Formats: sequence, structure tokens, C-alpha cells
Amino acid sequence: MEGNPVLDALMRRKSIRRYRPDVPSDEVIEAIVRAGQQAPFAGQLGSVVLSRDRKRHPFGAPLLFTVLVDVHRLERVIAARGWERKTCDLAILIFGIQDAAYMAENMVIAAEALGLGSCFLGMAPFRAAEIRKEYGLPEKVFPLVQLAMGYPAEDPPPRPRYPLSFTLYEGRYPPDDEGALKEAMRVMDEGYLAQDYYRKAGYMVKLEDGREETHTFDTYSWCEHMGRKWGQWLSDPQAILEELSACGFHLLEPLRRPEDGAGERKPSGRGS
Repeated sequence: MEGNPVLDALMRRKSIRRYRPDVPSDEVIEAIVRAGQQAPFAGQLGSVVLSRDRKRHPFGAPLLFTVLVDVHRLERVIAARGWERKTCDLAILIFGIQDAAYMAENMVIAAEALGLGSCFLGMAPFRAAEIRKEYGLPEKVFPLVQLAMGYPAEDPPPRPRYPLSFTLYEGRYPPDDEGALKEAMRVMDEGYLAQDYYRKAGYMVKLEDGREETHTFDTYSWCEHMGRKWGQWLSDPQAILEELSACGFHLLEPLRRPEDGAGERKPSGRGS
């Protein structure tokens, strides 16, 4: 499959955190967003807000795209045909996350094909209320991810991935295999150490709960990094439920309308 331009763009993509001062043209920006629109969708539930204020962007990137789960727009479309949404917030949000995620990935690959670099900013959902205020988002619009984007001022190698045998399962999910697990962990850890990734980036998640540090950047790699992130952070769902509720998504309730006597609901961990 060598020489296929689409596969080449996919295989060489990596996160870029240093950008040249050049600003992509409107033609390039429109091509990237149009490519995003061509992603598969359940109901075109993805939309995008673009910021060009690079002084405020992560890494000083010239462009910052905020990719949104946009149920507000869908509701306007079906209302114009005399329909009112009955699908619950949880179900519509799942479909919206799919749509917006596909859109974001198409935009990233289109940018790569046009010579740009990008970096996914995955904490956008945990800043949803702040982003909503900044961009004037209406209810039923939720920021799923942000994309820093521009022309790269660095050329890091693509990061390691699990062996395909630890990712592609044919027919059914396999029983746990300790040998396959150890090999996958070896590939990831040795790959990141070979690139000296965490030392160069200065990334080492601090240990909590009085745990004693036993690693240096000579040994700290991907598997330990993953363990510290997912083994210490975000144990309480209340924070993300409140961000969703602030954007009008009340996941733990049936869909209700103002005429049902529910009134305006305030954000809470229960989504009510």
C-alpha cells in the first residue's frame, strides 16, 4: 500500500505543538472544514467555531477549531418541518459525539494532506461552560474537542502504537493473554523511550496519595504515564455531568419541555 496519498497522510500524522507564523488562507481553511463535513454522520450533529486569535491559543497556533456536538441546529431543522425532538439527551449526545468525532478526524487528516499540523485538545468537555460563554453557544451545543492547527515548526516522528495483534481481533474478543499484554507494553514503552518523548516534553504525572516516586525520565514511559492518568484522575462523574448540564444536556432525566412545568433547570451532578 506504499505510495497511497491518503494512507500516507494517516500514517505520518502526529501532534504538533510548535507552529510557524504563517496563517493558512481562507481557501485552505474552507477545504479543511468541507472535508470535515464529508465525514459519516447520524444527523450532521457536528459544527465548528474557528478562532484566529493566536495570542490566546495553545502553543500559539494560528488557528483554533472548536468542534461541537450541535443538537440545537438539528432541533431548528426538524422544527421547520413541524417536528419536536423526543429522543432523550443521552441518546442524541451519543450520536452527536460520533458525528463530531468523525468530523474532527477528517479535518485533521485533511490538514495533514495540505501540509498543516494539528494537536487535539481533549479537555474541552471539562471546560464546556467556559467555552460556551466565550463563543456564545446556545443550549444543546457541547464542545467535544478543540484542534490547534497551523504550519508545523517541528517534525517529530509519529508516536508508537500497539501491535496490530493487540488491536485487531477477528471473530470475537480473545481471552486475556499475558504474553500478548507484555509484548504490547514493551512495544509502547520502548518506542517512547527511544524517542525520549517524556523527557523532551517534560511530562511526568505527579503521584498522589503519598505514593513514592520510583521513576526518572530514563524509565518513565507510556504505560506508567497511562497508569498515573487513569489511575488517579476523574473518579467523580459530577464534574462532567455539570459541564453537560450547563450546555443543556440533562443525561439522567427523560426529555422535558418548559410546557411540562419543568422550568429552567440548574446544573447539577444529576443533570437536573
